[in-house]
Amino acid sequence: MAILVIGGLYAVYQSSTSSAGAADPERYDVGSPGPGEEAPDFTLPGTNGQDVSLSDFRGENVLLYFHEGLGCQACWDQIRDLEAATPQLEEAGVDQLVSITNAPQDLLVQKMDDDGLESLALADPDLAVIEAYEANKYGMMGDTTAGHSFILVDGQGEIVWRADYGGAPDYTMYLPVDTILADLEAARTDR
Repeated sequence: MAILVIGGLYAVYQSSTSSAGAADPERYDVGSPGPGEEAPDFTLPGTNGQDVSLSDFRGENVLLYFHEGLGCQACWDQIRDLEAATPQLEEAGVDQLVSITNAPQDLLVQKMDDDGLESLALADPDLAVIEAYEANKYGMMGDTTAGHSFILVDGQGEIVWRADYGGAPDYTMYLPVDTILADLEAARTDR
């Protein structure tokens, strides 16, 4: 049984990593709060050893990446690839990348260190922020963790783009950075 589960997860990962291409609004959902709404402020412990609030980023465009956490290697690969694409993110108007998951801070610090990741990650073990953003509505694990959601918050605290990729029936766990950037650009052009 475990082999079947692992095989199924691998198949989902493989199909989601090969889905490059042009922007496709059918590829993702847009949850609530969504574009045009104020992003709920929060304060969470960060991998930088400090409590971090969304309001700390006023004046900057911050890309929040909600993901499934420690057991989702594809999610960590996503962060790695986003970090490697910092110039492209900056060109798209993203000043900061911040990931949020339900892992405890100490384990999150260890995972980021083990994977050589340098961006800021925030610990939300009680799911308060994940639930406030309804990011737990789009994952393989039901409501117990976030799915695979990206939310771009502008310098005034308004959500300008949201893409919830993790939902049924595909349960996307990874997207090529070019796909994310194309979806972001397409949504901004439509605005």
